[in-house]
Amino acid sequence: MEAGVGIKEIQQRLGHTDINTTMNIYAHMTANMEEKASQQFNKLMKDLLL
Repeated sequence: MEAGVGIKEIQQRLGHTDINTTMNIYAHMTANMEEKASQQFNKLMKDLLL
């Protein structure tokens, strides 16, 4: 996920029949993902204010 791969693709690659299995194991937010999300949100908010 940190590399930009979607959760559905990860589920299929790992052979999980239930996407919740994939989400519970792999969908935790890493520090890098959290920083990137924060930057994207800040940019969105700045763009809205312009």
